Amino acid sequence: MSRCDFQNRLRGAKGPSMFDLKIMGGRVIDPETSRDEVTDVAIKDGTIVAIGSISGPAKKTVNAEGLVVTPGFIDLHGHGQSIPADRMQAYDGVTTSLELEIGVLPVARWYDEQAAAGRVLNYGASTGWIFGRIAAMTSQQTESTIEGMGLAMRDPRWTGTASPQETVEIVDRVRAGLEQGALGIGFPNGYAPGAGMKELSELCSLAASVGTPTFTHIAFMSNIDPMSSIDAYTRLIGLAGSTGAHMHICHFNSTSLLDVERAAGLVRNAQAQGLKVTVEAYPYGTGSTVIGAGFFSDPAFPERFGTDYNAIELVASRHRFRDREELLQAQQDNSGALVLIHFLDVTANERHRELLDVSIMYPGGAIASDAVPWTLTNGSTYVGDAWPLPDDAVSHPRSSGTFTKFLKEWVRERQVISLSEGLRKCTLIPAQILEGCAPAMRKKGRIQVGCDADIGVFDYESLTDRADFFRMNAASEGFRHLFVFGEAVIANGDLVKDARPGRPVRRPTL
Repeated sequence: MSRCDFQNRLRGAKGPSMFDLKIMGGRVIDPETSRDEVTDVAIKDGTIVAIGSISGPAKKTVNAEGLVVTPGFIDLHGHGQSIPADRMQAYDGVTTSLELEIGVLPVARWYDEQAAAGRVLNYGASTGWIFGRIAAMTSQQTESTIEGMGLAMRDPRWTGTASPQETVEIVDRVRAGLEQGALGIGFPNGYAPGAGMKELSELCSLAASVGTPTFTHIAFMSNIDPMSSIDAYTRLIGLAGSTGAHMHICHFNSTSLLDVERAAGLVRNAQAQGLKVTVEAYPYGTGSTVIGAGFFSDPAFPERFGTDYNAIELVASRHRFRDREELLQAQQDNSGALVLIHFLDVTANERHRELLDVSIMYPGGAIASDAVPWTLTNGSTYVGDAWPLPDDAVSHPRSSGTFTKFLKEWVRERQVISLSEGLRKCTLIPAQILEGCAPAMRKKGRIQVGCDADIGVFDYESLTDRADFFRMNAASEGFRHLFVFGEAVIANGDLVKDARPGRPVRRPTL
C-alpha cells in the first residue's frame, strides 16, 4: 500500500484521524532506501503511516531529538525464546527473535504455545530436523530446545546414519513442519555428523521445492583434515549447487575456527556462481552449546579445535575442565548443560581479532546472536518474570549485547563501516534472507510507509553492551524506546513489564 493510500485511509469526513504515535525529530535511517535525515514518523494500528514533517494529532508523542530512529533488529538465531530472553534482547534493540538453527517440532504446537504464553518480541521458528531424527531413530519425546537436544544425546543413535525407513519418517516430519508454517529447515548437522548425504540431499531438495532456506550448523568443526571445517563448507556448497537449496550458514565465526579466511573465499566463489549461500556471525571469540555435543568427546578435540579442555567452561558453575575424563563424566551427569567454548582470544591476540573481523564484516552477512537460554546456578533454565533478571541468571554475553556490541565497536569506535551499513546487517539483510518464504518479512527491517512499526530509538553516542563473562546478565544501554507493532516495550529507557506485543512470523499455510 502506498503512502497516499495510507493517508487517504486515515482521513475521514471530519479530517485527519488521530495517529497512535508520533516519533518526532529523530535521525531516521532506512537501510533499504538510504534515507538518513532528521524527520518525524507517524504510526497507526501497528503500521508506519507517514514519514516527514507531521502536524496531525497523536495519542502519544516521543521526542527523538538527538536520537537515531531505526528498524528494530531481526535476530535469525535465538535459542532463548522466553520472556526473560525477550526482555534482555529488547535492550539490545531486537524486535524479532527467531529460532532457526535448531528449530522446533511439532511446529504448530510451538506457535500455539508462544501465542498462549504471550511474547515481548516477534517470534518464529524453522522445522526441527534434529527433533525429527530423535523421534524417528530413538522414539524419544524431547522438548524442542537446545537443552532438550543435549539431553537426547544420552541415546546417540540419532546422531548416526538413518536407515531408508527412518529417512522416510524424518523427511515426513520435516515436511509436516513446513506445512504448518515453519520458516525453513533447521539443520544443525554438527550435532548429527553421521547423517548421510542421501538424507541431506533429499531434505535440501524439499527446502528448494517450497522456497525455504535451510539454517545450517556445518557438519564438522575442525582446523585439521579429515572432516575439517573446510570439508564441511565444501559439502554445504555442494548441496546448494546440486539441489538449488538456499543454504544459510549459522555462526560463520565459531564453526570456521582458524580457517575463516579460506571459508570466506569458498563462500564468495559460490555466491559469484549464483548459488544461494548466506552467512551470519556474532561479535565474540567464544561460543556456547551443550556439553553433550559429540565434538567435545572426540579424543582428538585439542588438535581439531586448536585448544585444550580448559577452554570449555560450564555456564552455571563457571568451572573449566581439566581433561577429557572430567568432561566425559560431565556429559554423563547432564548432557544438556550449557557450556562456553573459548576458541579465539580476541582481547590479547591481534591475529584472532583479524579472523573475527572476516566473519563479522563478510559482505552481505547478517549479525545474529546465537543467544542461549538463561540458566540459574542450580542448572535449571530461568523462565520467570523477575526484572532485572536474578543475580544468578547466567548465559553468554551474546544473549545480552550482540547488536549493541557490534554497533559500538565496529561502527562507532573503529569506524570499519558506516552506521547505515551497520544497521543494514542488523535489519534489512536478515529480513531479506527470509522474505522469499515469509512475505511478512518484507514489512520488517525497514523504516518506510506501510512497514510494521517495529522501531528502535537509541542514543548513538551512549550505545553500549554491558554484559561480559563476569556479569552476563547486564542489559545493554542506549535504547531509549523500543516499539513492537507500535507498542512500547522500552519507554524512556525503562522496561514496560506487562508489554506482550510480539506476533508470530511464519510461512503462509493453506
